[in-house]
Amino acid sequence: MSGLDSFVRIPQERVGILIGPEGKTKQYIENKLGTKLDVDTEGSITITLTEKASDPSILLKAKDVVTAIGRGFAPEIAFRLIRNEDDIYDMVDLRLIFGRSDSDIKRIKGRIIGTDGKTRKLIEELSEADLVVYGHTVGIIGNFEQADTARNAVQMLIEGCQHHTVYKYLQRKRTEMKKEKLQLWEKPPQER
Repeated sequence: MSGLDSFVRIPQERVGILIGPEGKTKQYIENKLGTKLDVDTEGSITITLTEKASDPSILLKAKDVVTAIGRGFAPEIAFRLIRNEDDIYDMVDLRLIFGRSDSDIKRIKGRIIGTDGKTRKLIEELSEADLVVYGHTVGIIGNFEQADTARNAVQMLIEGCQHHTVYKYLQRKRTEMKKEKLQLWEKPPQER
C-alpha cells in the first residue's frame, strides 16, 4: 500500500448503496476521482489513489463522497462534491452534543426534520444546501456559505431556538446570498 490511502467506516446497511446497482456507483467514484475503493461487507472502505489521480487532495474528496453516502445521502446528491469543486461535506454528530442520550438525540432529530419533513425542506430550500438526518448525524452538502447557513440553522434548533426564529434567520441569509449574487453580476468584468 502507498502512503496515500484513506480508511472510512460506514454503516453496513449503506454498503450496497455505495456499491450501487451492478457496481455503478463505486465505479463512478473511482473513474471520476482516480481512486480505487476496496469495500468489505462490514462497511470498511479503503480508498487508494491511482495513477489517474491528478492531485493528492482528491483522496479527501473521495473520503467525503464515501462518508456522505455512508451517512445517508443518495449517491446523486453526494456526487455534488465531485461535480462542483466548491461544494463541501459537513457533518454534525449529535452524540458529541448529547452523549449517548437516545431520547435527546431523537427529540433534536425531530426538531431538525420537522412535521412531515417541513423544517429540513425549508433549511435545504433557503440555504441551497442538501441536508440529511441519519442515525446520530446531520449531514450537509453545499458550498461554504450554503453549508455554513444550514449548519447555523441546525445549531440554532439544537440550542432550542423556536422554529420561526430559525426560518427568519434562513430567510435573511437567503436574501443576503441573492443580493451578493446580483452584485457579482452587476460588477464590470475587470472588477470581478
